[in-house]
Amino acid sequence: MDRITQWVSTQGVPADLTIRIGDSIFPLHKAVMVPKCGYIRRAVAAATKDKDKDPSAASVELDLSALPGGADAFQKAARYCYGANFEITPRNAAALRCAAAFLDMADLPRRVDEFVAQAALPSAVAVLRSCEGAIHPAAEELGVARRAADAVALRICNEALFPTRSSSPPGWWAAELAALSPASFQKVATALRCRRAAPEVLAAAASAYAELALAEVLADPREDRADHRKLLESVVEVLPSGADAPIPAALLCHVLHAAVNSEASAKTCRDLELRVAAVLEQATAGDLFSVALDGAGERVRNADTVRRVVAAFVERQQAAGSHQGERRSRRSSMSEAVGSSGKSAMEKVARMVDEVAAEMATEESLGISRFVGVAGAVPKEARACHDGVYRAVDIYLKTHPALDEIEREKVCSVMDPLKLSYQARLHASQNKRLPLQAVLSALYYDQLKLRSAISEDADDYDTRSAAEQARAQAMADASLARENEALRSELARMQAYVSGMQQQHSKGSASSSTSRAASPAEKKKKASFAFLGSVSRTLSKLNPFKGGGWAIIKDTASVADGGRHSSSNAVQQHVVKPKRRRFSMS
Repeated sequence: MDRITQWVSTQGVPADLTIRIGDSIFPLHKAVMVPKCGYIRRAVAAATKDKDKDPSAASVELDLSALPGGADAFQKAARYCYGANFEITPRNAAALRCAAAFLDMADLPRRVDEFVAQAALPSAVAVLRSCEGAIHPAAEELGVARRAADAVALRICNEALFPTRSSSPPGWWAAELAALSPASFQKVATALRCRRAAPEVLAAAASAYAELALAEVLADPREDRADHRKLLESVVEVLPSGADAPIPAALLCHVLHAAVNSEASAKTCRDLELRVAAVLEQATAGDLFSVALDGAGERVRNADTVRRVVAAFVERQQAAGSHQGERRSRRSSMSEAVGSSGKSAMEKVARMVDEVAAEMATEESLGISRFVGVAGAVPKEARACHDGVYRAVDIYLKTHPALDEIEREKVCSVMDPLKLSYQARLHASQNKRLPLQAVLSALYYDQLKLRSAISEDADDYDTRSAAEQARAQAMADASLARENEALRSELARMQAYVSGMQQQHSKGSASSSTSRAASPAEKKKKASFAFLGSVSRTLSKLNPFKGGGWAIIKDTASVADGGRHSSSNAVQQHVVKPKRRRFSMS
């Protein structure tokens, strides 16, 4: 073929194949084009089928106006057939690939596919963008757009893992996607998911694309809303889900604001409301308040949108809480951790709603139902303290002084006076704008707290007095038990001593039978008196009552006659006689 092409070019062989594409005419040679283009080969064969003359000598004219890419793409394909130099660029690659497929060329499609697969990120994006024009049906049918989107996704993943531009910001590649149409961006997002790109990568790509689309909408608000509406609906439709790519809450709030003010479809607005509700705890009061403003950002016009967003968030939290309750028996610790995080998110959103309601309350045209709908979208039990919602209520009542008592009570229905702080209750008790019922509730709660405090103080005093008395009684009982134990020990020693004396006396009387009878009796009497005197002095130290020892001596003068019985009586008399103090002798 190279020799044939060279011979045709040098010998000046007349053209025997004419290709017409629109207003462009290409005089060519069948000897060059037929072997390399299956479509032209079949067309030439069909044109010369009924002729008796040699098909190779006949001149054939073909109309290829339906060729994808038009005259430019066919010119490059013909140059390739003739062996001439031509350049494959990102702008003509898609058209050349579609033209080569239409002409049924063997080698050219492979070369174009290799170029797209090896192209850098900007070049791959340019190829994908070129598929959005007149060749779009052919590019979709032949899979050119899909291969270009896969090449873009591959370059993005590589750039995220191994950055090639140290001087550029980390997310420079996300701006390259701004030139794509929503349909092309959706192909890229699908390719990223197929390649299991990190959620951060997909979120960065989606956020950058949404920001640039939003900037285009906000650049000139005076333009036709239909164009803005169509663009926003297309962008929202191709955004990845929150599970795949968590888009920032601030950006979603701005997109929702633009969609509502451009009168986008109900499906688009509801989709954005649910997306914002899914990440509402990450937003700020300013982000949520921006949703309620009009297109100029001056008046509150979209309070119902804010209410639906907050209500969707509350429903999500309640559904998550019920699901955790079902699994609490199996995973109690994990459920408690998740439950605490859900509670903190609800409290954060409640504070945010209070701030938004306070900002919205300054709007004079805001109706009571819309204010109550926003401020009451969060359950009362979600707020540990109602000072924030009280501030919003006070601002609304101050902005709308013409409300009657019933209307003011409806406004105050969103707060609980019993959950106000002391300073807020003090302010509420003196606030003439509040309805009488709210003021009485605050005063009644203060009175209850005062009574409770007084009762608690009295109970604490009684508790302390009883404890002190019990402690003193326990100390006295312990001291008395120690004294009784000492007395019991001394009495036991005394009994042992008396028993020993009696035994010695009986032995002495048996050995001195030859002595005088009166002499032992006198000695025994003296010894007994001496012993009892010693015992009396000892007992006086343990039980120091006046005259106790002498009473024992006096009452036990017949120890010598009664022996052990007399000693027992003496002890009992000594124990019973004092009446100012009790002892346990058992």
